[in-house]
Amino acid sequence: MSDRPERDDDEDFDLGIAVPTVVGIIDTARQVDEMEEDVENEDMQDEEAPDDSDPDGLAEMLEEQIDALNEDEQVALIALAWVGRGDYETDDWEEALRLARERNERGGAAAYLMGLEMLGDLLSEGLSAFGIAAEETGR
Repeated sequence: MSDRPERDDDEDFDLGIAVPTVVGIIDTARQVDEMEEDVENEDMQDEEAPDDSDPDGLAEMLEEQIDALNEDEQVALIALAWVGRGDYETDDWEEALRLARERNERGGAAAYLMGLEMLGDLLSEGLSAFGIAAEETGR
């Protein structure tokens, strides 16, 4: 028995957020994680691309990407991160969405998500749980 939500073969499951949008956030979140790790390791010696070597600028970009989402998309992103973290299985998707909606009533989805360690990997794992390979999605 599969953990994936039931769906017709002819119909794609609606995550509540477009996969390319999630992939864009995954890419930015991974860049932020890499830059923060580089800063912590004091390996920031290459200044050839200032925009790419500015952890604060990348973090701002990630925050803006998340803030630009509508409430339903933010809720889906939170739930997807929870699935990726293993808090919920895909067959608990509706429950994860309900609790993510409650959590997001206070607002601050960007700050919450950005506070999750390895956000990009969590979102990628969340997509993977639904049978979607982020790495194979066009950018």
